[in-house]
This record gives sequence, C-alpha cells and structure tokens, in this order.
Amino acid sequence: MLIVEAATPALRGLLSRWLIQPRTGVFVGRLSARVRDKLWELVTTSGKAKGALMLESAQNEQGFRIRSWGDTSREPVDFDGLTLIRRPTDSKAAQRHYAKRGRSDEKE
Repeated sequence: MLIVEAATPALRGLLSRWLIQPRTGVFVGRLSARVRDKLWELVTTSGKAKGALMLESAQNEQGFRIRSWGDTSREPVDFDGLTLIRRPTDSKAAQRHYAKRGRSDEKE
C-alpha cells in the first residue's frame, strides 16, 4: 500500500500503471521488491508529491513495516517494537488534551 499526499495527477496516473487507486492518493497492489523500491524512489525524488507513506510486508511481529517521507498527515512511531500511527498536531488544545492522558513531552 502506498499513500501519497498532494500528488500531481501525472504522478497518480503513473502509479496507476502498477497499483489500483481505490481512493485519491491511496494505491494498493502486490509488487516485487524491486518494483516497489523503484516506485518509492520515483515518489520521493520526483518532487510531484508533498509526502508519502508506504506499508510493505516484513518478517516482524506485525507482518509489515512503514516507510515515511516528506510532510504527511500521519507519522509512524515506534512503541516498544510496534509501529503505531500518530496524527501530529500543533493545536494547543490538543496538546493539553494529550498531556492529561500522559502523551505529551511538553512540560507545564
């Protein structure tokens, strides 16, 4: 699975040659490692997308790993060996909310 953010129509069209696009910017398919790595290189070096996340199969406990590049609305975070997704926020209200739940590095 490949998720590209703010990608040009040309890049989305190019990715559609190898993957299906069930939703704008979300691509799904089964690729060889070589093709997958070439597509990732294309996305990260072309300058035609703002950010990208790629989920690929791996020999770990979760069965997948996540690659991240650029400015994305989601951020992979390692939590005791498991990869979780965090939605970064700059909102002061959100920072206070998460601080109450013990999820902020901010000192008050």
